[in-house]
This record gives sequence, C-alpha cells and structure tokens, in this order.
Amino acid sequence: MAGEPVGIIGGTGLGDALAGQLSGVEFRKVETPFGRPSGPILLGRLGNRQIAFVSRHGEGHTLSPSEVPYAANIFALKSLGVHAVIASGAVGSLQEKIAPGHLVLVDQFIDKTFKRRNTFFDGFGAVHCEMAAPVCVRLKETLVHVAPPLDVTTHLDGNYICMEGPQFSTRAESLMHRYWGGDLIGMTAMPEAKLAREAQMCYVLIALASDYDCWRPHDKTKGKQGLLEEILANMKTATNNCLALIQALLASNEVLIDESCPCRRSLELAVWTSPSSLDPDQKKRLAILFE
Repeated sequence: MAGEPVGIIGGTGLGDALAGQLSGVEFRKVETPFGRPSGPILLGRLGNRQIAFVSRHGEGHTLSPSEVPYAANIFALKSLGVHAVIASGAVGSLQEKIAPGHLVLVDQFIDKTFKRRNTFFDGFGAVHCEMAAPVCVRLKETLVHVAPPLDVTTHLDGNYICMEGPQFSTRAESLMHRYWGGDLIGMTAMPEAKLAREAQMCYVLIALASDYDCWRPHDKTKGKQGLLEEILANMKTATNNCLALIQALLASNEVLIDESCPCRRSLELAVWTSPSSLDPDQKKRLAILFE
C-alpha cells in the first residue's frame, strides 16, 4: 500500500544512523492499552519508503531485555499503520562458522523467557496463533535477494535461543544450547516475534553477532578490558553491516508490504472463544490487532 510505513526495531546506534539519512523526521509519542513504548517512535522517509523506528532499549539504553515493553512497541507500530517489521538485535554466536561481525537471517526460535508479557490476549479469550514458521518467509526472502551483492557475511538461516537474562549463560548452559541445535543466543527476540504474529504483522529478524558465547574459550592474553573492547568493536562492525543490509533493502524494488501475505491473516482461525463470549469492550480495545 503506497505510503504505508515500514517498521524497524533496533538499537540506539542503528536509530541514530538511520535518523541522519531520513527526511521529514519527527518523533511521535504513542499511548497504547499496554503502556508506553520504549520511547517516541521515529518517523521519516528514506527514498520512497516511509519508516517508523523503535529504539528497543529506549533512549540511552536504559531498559534491560526483561524491561522492554514489547507489547506496547508492537501495538504502537500497528497503530501507526505498520504491517511489516524489520527487527535487529545483538547475539552471541553458538557456532564457529558464525563469526563476530557476521549477520544472520533468523528463521527459528527457542523461547526460554519467563518474566515477560507474551500475548495481547490475556483477559480476552483463547487465542492460538500458528508459529511453526515464526518469521515471515516472504519478507525474509526479500533480505536474501538483496544480501549477496553486499560485502557483508550474511548467513541465510539460524536458530535463535532467547534467554531471559540479564545475566549471560553459564558455560554449561552454552554447551547445552549448542546441543539443542542453537546457532545464536540472545535476549530480545521473544516475545517480540510472537506479538508481531498476534498483531498480524510480517516480521523478520537480522541478528548481529557480537562475540562467541562462552562455550568457546576466550583469548586469555587479552584480559577483560581487551575482550570488552573487542566485543564493542565487533558490535560496531555488525551494526554497520546491518545498516548496509537494511539500506539496500529499503532502496530496492522489493515488495515489503503485501496484504495477501499469510502473516496478515494470522488471527483468521486463531480465536477459539465463542464470539458471544467475548467482551465487546475488550474487542474494541484490541481492534487495531484485528485490522
């Protein structure tokens, strides 16, 4: 749909880099039934695309992964007319082949979070969204199409294990995650991807590898400060690589918003509660999700 904004969720660094390239920039404060989002939504235009950006951890990176208002963020984007979301997030690598600085187009998740609101529909009824393919296959393919010409190592699939945090894994946990078939370990993809599906939005995730998780012994000669500096440098490289990929996608002729996509009908058969048993006020409160 012409003029419909593309949602982007990421870190402050990505937002600052994008803001410098957007025209018609404004910051929109949005109230939702689930509280305020992480901060004002950055709106602007990049070429022919309208953009709506959410800095996941808030201004100054003040929100820990468990404190991010995921439901408010997704609801706010949907209320602004966003139907397709490109998310990014830092991860640790669980596989030798995924080196720090690499990007991964995630296709599967294992959700280990337990403290976060993971549905919009508590108090509404029994709503069961299909999650076998938790990212939008169509939207992910658009990234696959634009990635090859870039001088960026991009892995085209990966299993993301989302832990609660804020502490990092023990080595035993890290080894277990590898045994499970995990490729990446992070703290922010869930329940974000689940909520996007409940909001009938196309969602794709670009993971930014900042380091190898603790299954792989660190170089003891570097010391703690040296390791931290290395991780921060890797994160900067990965952020720049992610920005290049997103820029290429937004500048392309790829169809990012497609109303015929199955993601846009994810609630079609998901509400199991009888319509007569649904609270009309609750349905009105959540009406944006059903649009």
